[in-house]
Amino acid sequence: MADPTRPMTPDAFFAWQAAQDGLYELVDGVPVPHVKMTTGASAQHDRAIVNIIATLHAQLRGSGCRPTTDDLALRTSIATIRRPDVTVECSELVRDTYENRLPRLVVEVLSPSTTNIDRFRKPDEYRRHPSLAYIPLVETRFPSAVLYRREGDAWAEESFEGLDAVIALPAIGAQLALADIYENVSFEPGRPIPTR
Repeated sequence: MADPTRPMTPDAFFAWQAAQDGLYELVDGVPVPHVKMTTGASAQHDRAIVNIIATLHAQLRGSGCRPTTDDLALRTSIATIRRPDVTVECSELVRDTYENRLPRLVVEVLSPSTTNIDRFRKPDEYRRHPSLAYIPLVETRFPSAVLYRREGDAWAEESFEGLDAVIALPAIGAQLALADIYENVSFEPGRPIPTR
């Protein structure tokens, strides 16, 4: 069995992960607990994730693409494996795999405890993945999202605010309406909800 205090290869990591009770990520060759394993997910964080999966699943049915949860990992470098909140995978289903192989979109739903990693470090890592087209970062304290969109060899950034905003995702034939993402999600009291 691999020693978790020494750098691991991805294959060694997945073999080691199979014997663990909780999910881990591999960061620079070292396994670290997946944040939700140590802090848990808040109700609004969990609801936003479920809403995103539900709306993407309905739109992608029959397309060859499908949303996956953080149970399936994403390799972002030779020594780093992440677990995005939601991934859209567009390849043949492979039984008994533990990672997405042809992701087109990854979503991170931001939490106060993880916002710096989710907002800055992870998008930098995800942008290196050759098949990714979209990286939405979704707030939970108020209706707002940032979309990183691949445009050739560069990435464009676009902000969305308010429940009437819609994030177009033409490369996968889908969209994310903020009203759908935030269905039955409550926001911080006293903060005005932006509208267009």
